[in-house]
Amino acid sequence: MDTLEKLLENELKVYVDVLEDRLKDGTILPRAITWEDGATYTIDQIMDRRKAASLKCGGAGLRYQVRIGETITYMWLEEDRWFVKRRTAA
Repeated sequence: MDTLEKLLENELKVYVDVLEDRLKDGTILPRAITWEDGATYTIDQIMDRRKAASLKCGGAGLRYQVRIGETITYMWLEEDRWFVKRRTAA
């Protein structure tokens, strides 16, 4: 299990810094996530984008399904802040 998968094991809402591109048509494309510990993960692929809620950790906005290395996960743009679901050690 890689470091990112370990961070995603038990769900909590965590706001993160995101490097993003904003296109002239208003589309927002996340390019990299910087985690709480300062580690930065490049987003290799945006697989889906839609309005959706996070039922497990609360919040809603644009939900992006992204691939970071071999890990597929979700991230949300809630108003002007990004969050992800993170898992904690049991």
